[in-house]
Amino acid sequence: MGAVPEEVMQRELDMAWQHVFTWGSYGITVAMLVWAFYLGRAHRTSFYVLASLGVFIGAFAEPIYDVLFDLWFYDVHNGEGGAMYSHFTAFERVQPVWTHSGYLILYAGPVLYAGWKMYQGLATPKFLFGIWGVEIVTSCVFEVIGTGTNVYTYYGPYEMRIWNYPLVIGVLEGTQTILFTVLAVNLWRRIKSGWGMASLLYAHPFTMFGTNVGIGAPLIVALHLDDEGGVTFASELVWVATFLVYGLCALAVLGATKFLPEPLDPAEEPTGRRRDAAPHRESVGV
Repeated sequence: MGAVPEEVMQRELDMAWQHVFTWGSYGITVAMLVWAFYLGRAHRTSFYVLASLGVFIGAFAEPIYDVLFDLWFYDVHNGEGGAMYSHFTAFERVQPVWTHSGYLILYAGPVLYAGWKMYQGLATPKFLFGIWGVEIVTSCVFEVIGTGTNVYTYYGPYEMRIWNYPLVIGVLEGTQTILFTVLAVNLWRRIKSGWGMASLLYAHPFTMFGTNVGIGAPLIVALHLDDEGGVTFASELVWVATFLVYGLCALAVLGATKFLPEPLDPAEEPTGRRRDAAPHRESVGV
């Protein structure tokens, strides 16, 4: 990937908005985890908590995403580095502590508000496409604020930006969220042991990079073309790649509708286990 432009590295971090992203996002995260625990108690399953924690943990892979998609978190205030509330640096990119809470807010939402309906087999393709639209809007709102208030930026030569935020990133994130939720619910329906549910902790990275690096591959390549091989970067190629990714995302969501669970067997418990049939007892008259 290309080097980060010096003007981007030296751009000032808005400290006030950093506080909003840090404390505000963690406040929402706590509320979502409480909600996940409540749903788990109500449906007698660890699904909601484990799926949410898996997304939270998945944020440790964020630096890989940053390199591929030219994302930079600002770290300078009053000309001095180290302004970002961070917990580690990788690939020379500082990672803010709120990446974890941000992940949970953006990617775990459908698990909480739509997971049970999907588990019961009541979700329709129209319902799934509706969630896709909601998640794209949610992503755009969250990230438009971050990129528009000098907290971070996508510095690559993107097209179709909304207040500095590339719309194509929001479509990819919405698609990723759909694929993760459908995968997680299918695991929930099929897992028959308590320890097996721990696999939900690792489900998010599969869809995270499968979507962004797989479906988003044309965009990644178009953003980083150089003179090697006689191919040079051109804005027109980014436009083509952007609309190609839109189409691939729509196809991916359409494909995900084919994996929506069938209606739940009345004898099946929320944990995915089936009740043993109660022994038949005949009454004997005296």
